[in-house]
Amino acid sequence: MAELNIKPLADRVVVEPAAAEEKTASGIIIPDTAKEKPQRGTVLAVGNGKPEEPMTVKVGDTVLYGKYSGTELTVEGKDVLIMRESDIFAIV
Repeated sequence: MAELNIKPLADRVVVEPAAAEEKTASGIIIPDTAKEKPQRGTVLAVGNGKPEEPMTVKVGDTVLYGKYSGTELTVEGKDVLIMRESDIFAIV
């Protein structure tokens, strides 16, 4: 995992979304127009948290988040999301 030159502030987290599914379980190829936005990703950077709420996720965790959570950015050629820790539903 490469180091990013971005440091999120407070309770924000930088997540790299997982690749969208190419095939269904039965082997049908999904066209680009029908692919769903992934809701799973890997944490690349974590802020310091708030004084009353320490961060529970750490770099390298695989997380599940809401479909429309976060803001999409391109950092060092990677498409990433920056979101609040509260937008993360679970650590897988």
